[in-house]
Amino acid sequence: MSYCKQEGKDRIIFVTKEDHEAPSNAELIEDDPNDPYEDHGLILPNGDINWNCPCLGGMASGPCGQQFKDAFSCFHYSKEEVKGSDCVENFQSMQECMQKYPELYPQEDDNDSAPSGGADTAPTDSVPTSSPDSTPATTENPAAS
Repeated sequence: MSYCKQEGKDRIIFVTKEDHEAPSNAELIEDDPNDPYEDHGLILPNGDINWNCPCLGGMASGPCGQQFKDAFSCFHYSKEEVKGSDCVENFQSMQECMQKYPELYPQEDDNDSAPSGGADTAPTDSVPTSSPDSTPATTENPAAS
């Protein structure tokens, strides 16, 4: 015999072996693709951007939300050969906004990947240079001739 008992906030249901052997009569409801509260991921079924997607990490809101939306939309809908190459100004605007709010949009620390002293302080005398007018030196072994 099946029965149910309540213990505080928990509801405990005891079922018999016969209850488990009977087929379920639960009715499943089909997912509605037009449900605005349903999780669809970053791109909605109609191809639009889902600004409520948790994958955006809140970037679409906040003081630079509009700049983010402009840059991301431009990239998403870009038809250029190099996708997003027409969106440089949008991304620069977004970056300038984010730099005004370092506590909300922390910059990655470049010191982890750069040598001690930073990448801008590398000695320039160790970098080989060439000019279009220079010709490479040839080394010939006179004994081999």
